[in-house]
Amino acid sequence: MKMPARKSKSHKHHHHHDDAAATRKPPHHRRDPYEVLGVTRNSTDQEIKSAYRKLALKYHPDKNANDPKAADMFKEVTFSYSILSDPQKKHQYDVAGFEAIEAESQELELDLSSLGAVNTMLAAIFSKLGVPIKTTVSATVLEEALSGTITSHPLPLGQPLVKKVEKQCAHFYSVTITEEEARGGFVCRVKSFDKSKFKLLYFDQEENGGLNLSLQEDSTKTGKVTSAGMYFLGFPVYRLDHVANSMAAAKDPDAAFFKKLDRFQPCEITELKAGTHVFAVYGDNFFRSASYTIEAVCAASFAKEKEDLRAVEAQILSKRVELAKFESEYREVLAQFTEMTNRYAQEMQMIDVLLKQRNQIHASYSIAPQVKRSKSKRSLSNEPKEEGQPREKKSSRSRSKRRWYNLHLKVNQRKAC
Repeated sequence: MKMPARKSKSHKHHHHHDDAAATRKPPHHRRDPYEVLGVTRNSTDQEIKSAYRKLALKYHPDKNANDPKAADMFKEVTFSYSILSDPQKKHQYDVAGFEAIEAESQELELDLSSLGAVNTMLAAIFSKLGVPIKTTVSATVLEEALSGTITSHPLPLGQPLVKKVEKQCAHFYSVTITEEEARGGFVCRVKSFDKSKFKLLYFDQEENGGLNLSLQEDSTKTGKVTSAGMYFLGFPVYRLDHVANSMAAAKDPDAAFFKKLDRFQPCEITELKAGTHVFAVYGDNFFRSASYTIEAVCAASFAKEKEDLRAVEAQILSKRVELAKFESEYREVLAQFTEMTNRYAQEMQMIDVLLKQRNQIHASYSIAPQVKRSKSKRSLSNEPKEEGQPREKKSSRSRSKRRWYNLHLKVNQRKAC
């Protein structure tokens, strides 16, 4: 959080103001996001993501605790990636620069392992209240993977494993597939029956033996479980960022609805080659460990499911195009509806005013003096009767008889219960 700049004390003489103006620092200059990440406008999403992760790991606060310049670089790298990783914001920046991007809508990712107990508690409370909290993989885990010091366990195809991983820690798994299995397609899925939060990670193997994070899928709640999956089927499989538009939905539900499918983007990797591949499950709960089941399967025996997935995602893409057209129609009708409801309220008010004026005009057709009634009905009813006129005594029961259609009903005398 940036603190407001401290204002200089006022001076009595004019030349003191000139001195202050001469020594005043220029406003902060924001660098081009492409320049910050060291990529070009033609770089792929995968290249942008890879560049960001390397720089974020380099300048992470955990590794540079007493270096304010590194902290500023980390913020700049994160801010740049938040623009270039979002197709809509990337397009807005390419067209009109920073002015087209709302700074208040930028979402930062939190490394829970670097937060203290109090901040972690606050983040957990906000998350429980429905505020979206985006988290990132611990820098310690990424550094161990990059240095090649992690231990991976074999994950046989078609044999689910049930495990429990500590918070902000990761279990690494190595999966070996043949040429035939690679052609048939490969799927890795993780689910948690106690609705734990976790991340499914996929790593590229570097020449020096280290592992570089390449893909990441956050768990989402589907029914009574949380789950995440990666699908390498030989054709583009799409993923949807469920967290990104949560804050926007709270501010403008209509806009969030129409932008929802903008986050429906193809996965960067469509197929895996024969060989050994490394996946990991990262515990993303705030305080407790995450229980999960992981399984890797060859998709050759899931031919129908492959076609169904391809078909339904094609329909979603078509629906995204339809939504863009429907939004303009909806906005136009909504504006008309708002205009009509405002006019409705105005017309009602005007009619009431006119009718009141009409009644006043009717009442003015009279020469009789107006009688001012100073006593209420209740006070008049309590006035004493004239002498000689007997006062009627009416019981509550007789009044109730007379009230019912003036019929003489015979009421049974019963004792109170």
